[in-house]
Amino acid sequence: MIDHFILQIDAFRIFGIKIYDLDFIELLFRLVLTLFTSWFIIIKVYKPGRTEPEFIFTYLIFTPIVFFICHLFSKVDLSIGFAFGLFAVFSILRYRTRQIPVREMSYMFIVIAIAVINALATKKVSYIELFFTNGFIAVLTWWAESNYRKQNTTSKTINYVNMENLKPENEDLLAADLNEIVGQKIVDYKIKNIDYLTESASIRVTYEKED
Repeated sequence: MIDHFILQIDAFRIFGIKIYDLDFIELLFRLVLTLFTSWFIIIKVYKPGRTEPEFIFTYLIFTPIVFFICHLFSKVDLSIGFAFGLFAVFSILRYRTRQIPVREMSYMFIVIAIAVINALATKKVSYIELFFTNGFIAVLTWWAESNYRKQNTTSKTINYVNMENLKPENEDLLAADLNEIVGQKIVDYKIKNIDYLTESASIRVTYEKED
């Protein structure tokens, strides 16, 4: 009965366009895979290494938008050259307001690539291959980011006395103050201990090495 109802919906059209198509389920499946992979890379790999992750909004928005564009374009007859041209336009996109650092552009390339791969993969590509590709990109990004931090950062523990900045709502002020104290770009910090008697805190600071 349910199958009959679905077939009836599938056959119903408005101005010659279907109201529902069975490919919608596949769209949702691919979208979930795309969003999960991008979320892992952006939130779990990219964000922890930045005290001012200003590009997170851009990455999170770019992923589904590029996915939907590519998925809808895949429904029409496009040449391979056009598809590669579309990917090239997305991958070299820059904003006019400021220059985007190379590493941030790399992450933008990654999230765009994930969206394009998952949206344009044909029926000849199995879901095992699709899962493997997404997983490989995620693990490779995590490994590269971890290796970069180890080689280009160093850590030390400092005694911090401005207790007001330790409040959750003052996280940005704390990060800015630590940058000024250390004199280098802070990539991460961890509050190890807070002593309310002396009104001070022990903070482990990770910052970029001097060139």
